[in-house]
Amino acid sequence: MTRSASLKSTSPAELIDMRIAELGDWRGAMLARLRALIKEADPDVVEEWKWRGVPVWSHGGLICTGETYKSVVKMTFAKGAALKDPSRLFNSSLDGNMRRAIDFHEGDGIDEKALKALVRAAVTLNTSTARS
Repeated sequence: MTRSASLKSTSPAELIDMRIAELGDWRGAMLARLRALIKEADPDVVEEWKWRGVPVWSHGGLICTGETYKSVVKMTFAKGAALKDPSRLFNSSLDGNMRRAIDFHEGDGIDEKALKALVRAAVTLNTSTARS
């Protein structure tokens, strides 16, 4: 079986596990922590693997992605511009009409309560829009 065929038969959750393991540094630990917080905020979240290797979390539509780069883990909220962010977590992609992102750098802390609230707000937005 080729690597491509093998990956196609692998679940998105397993692919995300593999990404976290292959990073093997602070980025993997950060991605794992963000993933856990997303799941705590929304136990019904669906994990997906899109765009040639990007972890994606959905519920009634795309909630956010978990992209990893050399010096940042970027959590991009698909409809972030429509979300209230009283804790001012969004610190990237602030000029767009739709998306907003949070860039996490090595050593950054996570405001877990505020992040979970943001995830829940994204789910609420998705599910209320889906019913309309």
